[in-house]
Amino acid sequence: QVQLVESGGGLVQTGGSLRLSCAASGGTFANYGMGWFRQAPGKEREFVADISRSGRVTAYGDSVKGRFTISRDNAKSTVYLQMNSLKVEDTALYYCAARSTWTMGRVANQYEYWGQGTQVTVSS
Repeated sequence: QVQLVESGGGLVQTGGSLRLSCAASGGTFANYGMGWFRQAPGKEREFVADISRSGRVTAYGDSVKGRFTISRDNAKSTVYLQMNSLKVEDTALYYCAARSTWTMGRVANQYEYWGQGTQVTVSS
């Protein structure tokens, strides 16, 4: 059983930056692909970014491409999401998730384990 704990959320102004972290425990971190998703009130959960087990392959949702960067440190069992040029529409609860499949994952049901989320609020 893998436990995931997100941190780093907060309130930031438009154009600002935040770095989210997700610490994993209870499993061999390098055996899992990792993803970030977000959900705003009244909206469906949205794919943000995905990273392969080794960290060599990444994928991004269209709305964040070029602004967000996903990375991981397998020695620290942690995945990161660097968010730059933040917009009001980036406001959401951000979740990290772990998947045991090799296939890159843009869909929530590809992931077996989820964190509780960290809130990101971008003000204008």
